[in-house]
Amino acid sequence: MNITNCTTEASGAGRAKTITEKMLISVTLVIITTLTMLLNVAVILAICTTKKLHQPANYLICSLAVTDLLVAVLVMPLSIMYIVMDSWKLGYFICEVWLSVDMTCCTCSILHLCVIALDRYWAITNAVEYARKRTAKRAGLMILTVWTISIFISMPPLFWRSHRQLSPPPSQCTIQHDHVIYTIYSTLGAFYIPLTLILILYYRIYHAAKSLYQKRGSSRHLSSRSTDSQNSFASCKLTQTFCVSDFSTSDPTTEFERFHTSVRVPPFDNDLDHPGERQQISSTRERKAARILGLILGAFILSWLPFFIKELIVGLSLYTVSSEVADFFTWLGYVNSLINPLLYTSFNEDFKLAFKKLIRCREHT
Repeated sequence: MNITNCTTEASGAGRAKTITEKMLISVTLVIITTLTMLLNVAVILAICTTKKLHQPANYLICSLAVTDLLVAVLVMPLSIMYIVMDSWKLGYFICEVWLSVDMTCCTCSILHLCVIALDRYWAITNAVEYARKRTAKRAGLMILTVWTISIFISMPPLFWRSHRQLSPPPSQCTIQHDHVIYTIYSTLGAFYIPLTLILILYYRIYHAAKSLYQKRGSSRHLSSRSTDSQNSFASCKLTQTFCVSDFSTSDPTTEFERFHTSVRVPPFDNDLDHPGERQQISSTRERKAARILGLILGAFILSWLPFFIKELIVGLSLYTVSSEVADFFTWLGYVNSLINPLLYTSFNEDFKLAFKKLIRCREHT
């Protein structure tokens, strides 16, 4: 993300790369870019071609995939060229467009993670009422809001960059860290505030789910199995998803939503007569929830935190980093666009089936 291309003002001052280094860097970054494109295209196609995935929550994931795809198509290739060539060769106008697209798309990707967490939080804490509000129109409004905020965060540099001299053509394409107020404004809006909100939301999601699992584990026989099954099915239908089961491998955060709307305990739980068995199942679910939420949060923080710490340090003139370190932190952030389609779909059974269908179709063509 180029509040920065993540190369600093000293970008051109470092040691020139050897041919071997340039080849290794190029191959590595091209592989990352290609995988990012393929995975995000797969998510988009899976949602668009699978009717079962046509749900508001998945529209947010689809929009995230589109945003990450834009990062892979519009941002990463020019960054590879810039890093390998050690200078900018495409002129002032392309530089301005690239910097703006970089900032907007990376910020938008981060904010998408925030609204996905918010959507899941509402779904588990206010399930029945939110199920009625959770429409495609609402998802579209959330997506529009995310893009609007991203544009407002990335636009200000255009005003002072427009006064640069157009000749000679720039050999470096970076945003100078000479506006401290903007550095603070952009890093807070693009990362630190969303990070804080995501941590709070997933903390509450986990504890709400833990409470629900414990209640479920302590439940006893309720009514007849047929009545239980009908009530559970009706509740699950309300959230446009399937009932959670002990054998489900779908994303635990969506499982939380499905369970929270269940009026009755599903029949298979009634076969567990011993409290120890119920407690064991509850503990297993809690560990699974903690593991998946840990992966989601860990990947996000490890990808972007180093970059935004660097931005504040450099922007406040506390320290200057080398161009190699800055580029590494930038690409560490870009890798989040590769990780997102894996984390937000690979634990969902419906997505797995959709991906298998796409692969079969590919094999038959």
